[in-house]
Amino acid sequence: MEYSHRYPAYPTQAIAAELEYHIDVHRQAYNYTLYEYENVDADTIGSAYKHHYRLPDWKDEFPIFSEVNSKALQRTVTRFYQNLGGLTEQKENGRKVGKLKWKSPREAQSMTYSQSGFELKNTSGRHATLWLSKIGDIKIRYHRDIPNEADIKEVTIKKETTGEWFVSFGLETDDAGLPEKPDVDSLDASNSVGIDLGILNYIHTSDGKTVDWLDLEDEYERHQCEQHKLSRKEKGSNNYEKQRREVAKVKRHIRRKVLDYQHKITTWLVREYDAVFVEDLNVKGMLEQSHNARNKQDAAWRQFIRLLEYKADLYGCHVKQVEPEGTTKECASCGVETAKPIWVREHSCPSCGFEYDRDANAAMNILQRGFSELGLEWPEDTPVETALSTDTTTVSAKRVVETGSLGA
Repeated sequence: MEYSHRYPAYPTQAIAAELEYHIDVHRQAYNYTLYEYENVDADTIGSAYKHHYRLPDWKDEFPIFSEVNSKALQRTVTRFYQNLGGLTEQKENGRKVGKLKWKSPREAQSMTYSQSGFELKNTSGRHATLWLSKIGDIKIRYHRDIPNEADIKEVTIKKETTGEWFVSFGLETDDAGLPEKPDVDSLDASNSVGIDLGILNYIHTSDGKTVDWLDLEDEYERHQCEQHKLSRKEKGSNNYEKQRREVAKVKRHIRRKVLDYQHKITTWLVREYDAVFVEDLNVKGMLEQSHNARNKQDAAWRQFIRLLEYKADLYGCHVKQVEPEGTTKECASCGVETAKPIWVREHSCPSCGFEYDRDANAAMNILQRGFSELGLEWPEDTPVETALSTDTTTVSAKRVVETGSLGA
């Protein structure tokens, strides 16, 4: 299993300048990869693996590329092809995508060492030292030990828009040490759950639980205030740069608060249930809709689903994404579709008469589709009326933040 640990870094002024220089060289390498991809015969390159063989020629023609670590240089070329592959995948899924563009200095703020060229030292206390080839030692705050059974596969160092530095270690562990997931054939509706990513609530589960939205109103007010101050500064001045960092700190605080909230919710879900089913959402399409776009952006649904999938391996839980189309319209009892405007919050089936909360009905449809995705039949002795909870339990965002758990 692959995962990562992130630590604050405190390079000296001289090392920070060296890091910024190396990152800019990698930016130029990324841009030159794009140039060659567009102008060199595809049979000569065409993949990151083939493109790596051109790097010695680069160093002969442009000595600047010899000043950075060779493995890190290869990783930059690989990153280009990963980005390219991401665009290709989106295009195959029917989404409109553009082309990869050259990176400006502002867009390039990180670099990655892969396989070699780094060493983690002095890890016995609260601080440790990271050595990077051709750069030197960097002090990091070692607030969380890297497990002995984990191998460090790569190291990424990044300068945030706040001016702070962070180091991320890409780790890999043997799956043999992870808890076993329940056998698929043994799953039942009573210990599985469908999750509707809601509008009125953050999530609504098929067994009648809802979790409130995280209240970020104070954070938004502060962000608006700091942004207004920034607009009054002269662009390019020292005061402008100082205020720009204040705006970045507020935005970072919002991102961290959302991430922390999602960690707590996803941990509860994978510990509580044997299987969790969630919609495979077209996040970009959701954000293009005019209503409530900011809240949907802050929800970071794709991040939420990634956390679920990651933690499913840690806790031995099945997580499956299902087709979202029609989950709101379909009746969970008989399957007949009924169109509902977004302001209609109750499901009332004109065919079988089944009535329930709109989001709870969608969550039950997601649960049933999840069983189908795993090749399981919906239990005949579990009619939808009894599978659904008769009462809805609301869990406040404040309780999630304060306790770190949604368990009763």
